[in-house]
Amino acid sequence: MGAGVARMRAVTLTDVARLAGVSVATASKALNARGEVAPATRQRVQAAADELKFSPNILARGLISGNTRTIGLLTDELSAARFTIPVLLGAENALGDEQMSVLLCDARGDAIRRRHYIRTLLARQVDGFIILGDANEIRPSLTRDIPVPVVYVYCESDDPTDVSIVADDAGGARLAARHLVSLGRRRIAHITGDHAYRAARNRAAAFVSEMIASGLEPVGEALFGQWSQRWGRHAASMLLSAHPDVDAIFCGSDQIAYGVTETLRDLGRAVPDDVAVVGYDNWEVIAAECRPPLTTVDLNLEQLGAAAVRALFAALDGDPSAGVVRMPTRLIVRESTGVARRS
Repeated sequence: MGAGVARMRAVTLTDVARLAGVSVATASKALNARGEVAPATRQRVQAAADELKFSPNILARGLISGNTRTIGLLTDELSAARFTIPVLLGAENALGDEQMSVLLCDARGDAIRRRHYIRTLLARQVDGFIILGDANEIRPSLTRDIPVPVVYVYCESDDPTDVSIVADDAGGARLAARHLVSLGRRRIAHITGDHAYRAARNRAAAFVSEMIASGLEPVGEALFGQWSQRWGRHAASMLLSAHPDVDAIFCGSDQIAYGVTETLRDLGRAVPDDVAVVGYDNWEVIAAECRPPLTTVDLNLEQLGAAAVRALFAALDGDPSAGVVRMPTRLIVRESTGVARRS
């Protein structure tokens, strides 16, 4: 990178490292006069810093010392707190363990605001970015506008050379289907949310695949609708009217599952004796308060945040990765699926 281009924004340690042809860690050690750097390498790094007019401030010195390093976290929808906050907490905990700090910006889905925050975070000399999604969806890559390492979490970049950490929606659906089949349920249906959501489509497809692999056919087509208790109540009523012999329902969210259990109760169907119910998300304020409490799939959102930080650390250490990493989910078993039934 030429000095003229670099002066258009605040010069970072990454710029110096790139110009000198060394890793960020080596550049930090060289500028901090640490003994493990060869004299020729130190001279090359110092020359690059002089050319770029790099002046380490507190943030940069913190990066060098490893005590106050800073990364930028950019989200489009912090108000989607159910999913974004746990991922953020997982990332923040992992950063805290490494004595790093995070600067959080919420673009609120606005492209102009997003570009402004990218410039602002770069001016603060953040050493890397975490792009936080809110729905595990595919999104346009921002990496071309960011000259430091970038990791995407709970969203998937459309650029396969980026690294994206996502929840394994299909894997979670397979866990739910296997659990219900293992309990002796054979007439299993699926009620889920908006078909426009990739998560809904992936879960539905994996559920059907797992059922067929078990030698069973799902009861009817998957019912797509809203991510709401109201839709769960309505869909369960339609399902039971068309297929009164259903003995288990896998739901695409805990809110839907809550509504399903309400309708089952209204229709005199006992949960889980007559119909077992599995939710998705492990939203504890819903799952634990449901009557009976819901068996559900946990997305392990905090672990997604921690995994994103590990991927960013690897990139900062000169070992970047690419592609999509699907983090496993886990099944939380509660009373809504009961105990195994005899065939």
